[in-house]
Amino acid sequence: MDIKVLGPGCPKCRQTDKIVREAVAESGIQASVEKVTDTMEIAGYGVFGTPAVVVDGEVKCVGKIPKKQEVLSWIQ
Repeated sequence: MDIKVLGPGCPKCRQTDKIVREAVAESGIQASVEKVTDTMEIAGYGVFGTPAVVVDGEVKCVGKIPKKQEVLSWIQ
């Protein structure tokens, strides 16, 4: 599983990255979590608000910090 957290590195983006990593650790699922800060790469996903979360190429969340339960539902 490939998970990307999109954002320039603002506090909301860092919080989202933390929540995603905690959810992956709790679930026990093998997944790579990557932080994407390049604005052109972020725009390539059609995302114009951050933070955003992409799971296996599918945008799951844009412009808000997801709750851990939401992240768990996306990865299980």
